[in-house]
Amino acid sequence: MSADPRLPAGWPALPFREAEARLTAPGAPFAIATIDIRGVPTRIWEKAPPTLRDLFRIAQGHGEKTFVVYRDERVTFTGFSRAATNLARALAEAGVRKGDRVALALRNLPEWPVCYYAALLAGAIATPLNAWWTGPELAYGLRHSGARVLIADGERFARIAPHLAECPALERVYTTRMEPDPRATPLTDVIGPVAGWAALPDVAVPDVALDPEDDATLFYTSGTTGKPKGAVGTHRAAATTVMAYPYSAARSCLRRGETPVRPDPAAPQRVALLVIPLFHVTGCHASLGAALYGGHRLVMMHRWDANEALDLIEAEGCTSAGGVPTIAWQLATAAREAGRTLPSLDAVTYGGAPAAGDLVRTLGEALPQAVPGTGWGMTETSATFTHHQAEDYRAHPDSCGPPLPVCAVRIVDPLGRDLPPGSVGELCVQGPNVVRGYWDDPKATAETFSEGWLRTGDLARADAEGFLTIVDRIKDMLIRGGENIYCCEVENVLYEHPDVVDAVVLPVPHPTLGEEPGAIVALAEGASAGPEEIRAFAATRLAAFKVPVRVVVWDGLLPRNPAGKVLRAPLRKVFAAPSDQNGSPSSSGW
Repeated sequence: MSADPRLPAGWPALPFREAEARLTAPGAPFAIATIDIRGVPTRIWEKAPPTLRDLFRIAQGHGEKTFVVYRDERVTFTGFSRAATNLARALAEAGVRKGDRVALALRNLPEWPVCYYAALLAGAIATPLNAWWTGPELAYGLRHSGARVLIADGERFARIAPHLAECPALERVYTTRMEPDPRATPLTDVIGPVAGWAALPDVAVPDVALDPEDDATLFYTSGTTGKPKGAVGTHRAAATTVMAYPYSAARSCLRRGETPVRPDPAAPQRVALLVIPLFHVTGCHASLGAALYGGHRLVMMHRWDANEALDLIEAEGCTSAGGVPTIAWQLATAAREAGRTLPSLDAVTYGGAPAAGDLVRTLGEALPQAVPGTGWGMTETSATFTHHQAEDYRAHPDSCGPPLPVCAVRIVDPLGRDLPPGSVGELCVQGPNVVRGYWDDPKATAETFSEGWLRTGDLARADAEGFLTIVDRIKDMLIRGGENIYCCEVENVLYEHPDVVDAVVLPVPHPTLGEEPGAIVALAEGASAGPEEIRAFAATRLAAFKVPVRVVVWDGLLPRNPAGKVLRAPLRKVFAAPSDQNGSPSSSGW
C-alpha cells in the first residue's frame, strides 16, 4: 500500500528523531528519566502519574464535567470519585487488604470504572474478567486469581451463580442491575443509585501505602488457544499509557512545523465513543485512563451498532471514536452510505488487531476531517506500546507506528540475535508498561520474560526510523513447500478489494506441500464478489504461491473475541479437508 497522496507539501517539517528529542528533553512536556525497575534500567515519563491513585486524584480535579454517559444516565467526575471512594472504604471495612484480588464481571456500565478504582484505592489488585465468558470460564478466573471479592452485573451473576461453590477463596459478592439475591449484596446498598452518586459523602481515600511498582491489575489474556493467563501489571505500567495520545499529538504538530498546543482546562471537552470492552487493556488503560487524565467524556454503547453509533456521535458531539479495525471499517461504511460527515469527529483510532493499510484510505474518503490513528500493544504491554497517527500514519499505512520513547524494541532471529532494520524476526519489547509476569505461572513467566524483555510471539520488522510493522503471529505463519507465507500480508491484500470488509487467512492441508493459504472473507452489505473474482484480484498483487487456493465467502462478520482478534480455531474446520495435489481451488469456491 502506497503512502496517502494527500500528504501536505513540505511535510515533514522536522525529522522524526529531532521531534522526539525536543519533546523528551529535560524540562520538556514529555521529559524522560531512567530508573531501575526490577533490576533493569528503564526509561519512564517524568510527568506521568506514578500510581493509579495519583491518576484518580487528577480525575477528581475535573469536578462537574460529565464523565460517563450510558443511555439516559449521566455521571460527573465528582459523582464517579465519590462513588469510588465510598465503595473503597466499604471494601476496606469488609476486610480487603493490599494485594487481595477484587474481581469485576460487568459489561460496560457506569459502575465499571467505579468498581475498578474502588478496588485499587483499597490497595487490592483489580481483576477484570471477560464479560463474554461462560459460567465455567468465569469460575476459572475466580479460582485462578483467588479473588476474595466479586462485583458482577445481573447477567454475569446468573452465569457464575451455579459455580460459586467452586470458588473457595470467594468471600463476598456485590451485584448490580438485578433483583436481590441472598447470596450477594446489592451495590446500591453501599453507594446508592447512579443518579445519586454526586450526593454521596466526600470521604477520604483509604490510607494504603502504594508504590509505583506494586501490583495493581490482573488482566487475562485473550485465550484464543488454551487457558487464559493472568498478566500482573503494576501501577506504573497502567499509568504509563495515559501519556501516549498527548505525546503523539504533540509529535504530529512538530512534524507539521506547528507548535504543540498546551492543555487548556477551559477548552471544549473532548468526547469519546467507547466501544471496546473495559475488561480489555485497550478499553481500560488507553480509553478509560486517557479520559481520567484529560477530563474527557466517555459515551458507552450497550452493544455495537454502526447506525446507532452515528446517532450517538452526532447527539453527544463525539470528537473521537474507534475500537478495533473492524469497528472503524463499519463506521466509515455506515457514514458513507448514510451520507453523514459527522463534523464533530476529528479522530478515529483503533488497535487490538492488525489493521489493513487500506483502512487509512477508506477513512479518509468517508470522514476526511478525522485524523486516523492506530498502534500496537497487547495485554502484557498494558495496551499502547507503539502509537501512530496523522501524516506519519498516512505515510506509513501498513505500519503500527514507532514505539513510545520510553519503550524499546528488538527484532531477533530464532537464536535471539538482533537483526538489522528491515529484517523480519520475533518482536521483543521492553518498557515501564510491560507487566511483571503471569499470575501463579512461573513456567510461562520464565518462557516469556527475560531481563526486562518480553517475547511477544509476533513476527515484525522495523525500519531505520523505528516504524514497526507487524508481519504475523509466529504460530500463524504458513510454510508452503518451504516458502514462508505471512497471513497478515495476504489479508491486507484481500482488504484492498472494494467488496471485502473482513478477512482471515488459514492453512489448507496439502499432502506434499504441507499447507497452502486459504481465505475466509466477509463482504460489504449488498456486495456480490465471488471466490474466483477475489482470487483473481489477489493474484494481481501477490506472488503465485501466496494466492489463496480456496476462498470462502462468510455469512456476516467473522467471529472475533472482545480484543478484536479473529477466533481462528472454529474457522479452521472450514479447511479441514485437503485440496487436491496440484493445489487447484475447489470448483465451488466452497
